[in-house]
Amino acid sequence: MAAAAARSGFRRMFSISAFAPPKPPAPRPQADPSPNLFVSGLSKRTSTEGLRDAFAKFGEVVHARVVTDRVSGCSKGFGFVRYATTEEAAKGIEGMDGKFLDGWVIFAEYAKPRPPPQEAEMNSQPQQSWGPPSSSWGSQ
Repeated sequence: MAAAAARSGFRRMFSISAFAPPKPPAPRPQADPSPNLFVSGLSKRTSTEGLRDAFAKFGEVVHARVVTDRVSGCSKGFGFVRYATTEEAAKGIEGMDGKFLDGWVIFAEYAKPRPPPQEAEMNSQPQQSWGPPSSSWGSQ
């Protein structure tokens, strides 16, 4: 009797019906329409001028920038474009989202504003919890 109960518990534990399917991922929140665009999927060869020229077909580009690595100067694969108006930005997204630029498919969307820095993180200094205090070194 105990063996039968153990077998049914073992079977229940490994039954497909015992596991719930994973929940689908939550959709990414869309940013509010603004003249600022975030462009991802850029090629390493894409320059700021190339990005500006590609998006200038759809309206007046006020500012364009490919984000680069500080040390190597190579593109990080994303950038920002700012149009004069929100309507031009919508045309830029419609015209360039999912299109090829320098051989790579790029994605354009409204840029999300950067969250403000947290006060606690800005003012916190890592505290050493090991060794003697720094004032006692060399005082003998």
